[in-house]
Amino acid sequence: MASEPQGGLTEYIQHHLTFLQSSHEGGFWSFHLDSITVSLVLGILACGWFWLKSRRATAGVPGKGQAFVELVLEFVDGQVKDVFHGDRRFLGPLALTVFLWVFLMNAMDLLPVDLLPFITEKFGISHFRAVPTADLSLTFAMSLTVLVLVIFYSFKAKGFGGFMHELFTAPFGKHPLLWIPNFALNMVELLSKPVSLAMRLFGNMYAGELVFMLIAGLFSAGSWVLFGMGVVGYTVWGLFHILIISIQAFIFMVLTVVYISMAHDHH
Repeated sequence: MASEPQGGLTEYIQHHLTFLQSSHEGGFWSFHLDSITVSLVLGILACGWFWLKSRRATAGVPGKGQAFVELVLEFVDGQVKDVFHGDRRFLGPLALTVFLWVFLMNAMDLLPVDLLPFITEKFGISHFRAVPTADLSLTFAMSLTVLVLVIFYSFKAKGFGGFMHELFTAPFGKHPLLWIPNFALNMVELLSKPVSLAMRLFGNMYAGELVFMLIAGLFSAGSWVLFGMGVVGYTVWGLFHILIISIQAFIFMVLTVVYISMAHDHH
């Protein structure tokens, strides 16, 4: 492989699992520059593509690009409409952005494992991970943003007093002795939402990335039999992985809508 270290498959995988960090020491305050760069570029491309299609939209017979955009819009809007029955002027575009952005970041896993590392190595960058959603920091950043929106809409729909009253009186009742159990249970429910969102997306994409790396290791094994197995494995897993990246983007979008919809419910 182009960027494969000389220590075998283990070192090869470790090399590809290392992030491009803002500091050599790493640590909590070190930024993963590769995840940030790829996610921003994909977000800009997605927004630019939708903007371009909206500018060229016609009322007559749509072209293939416009038809595809309309199909995606109707699909996402239908999902939002089934879950949320209030004003969808903000939630609809949010769901569309989440679905398309997460899908594009997941789809980076379909690129050849060594492609981007090979390119960045020409510019003196030895480590570069191409799949942002295989980075736990990024998935938690997205899920914590959803948590902020959930809290915001809870205050907006119920008011400060109503939301605080719900935290301390639901689900067991408003007796003072039940305030602490109610609050503790509601905090567990609230904090479990971003954790489940982040870990589900990260776990699936990280596992898929590892499988591609294991298959890529077969190409450099020095055997035509293993090389052939690698080609077959890469093709089969790639086709199956298209389903995975689509489902994970859909689940992240739907759960985002569901959590925000639950923030409007009164108990």
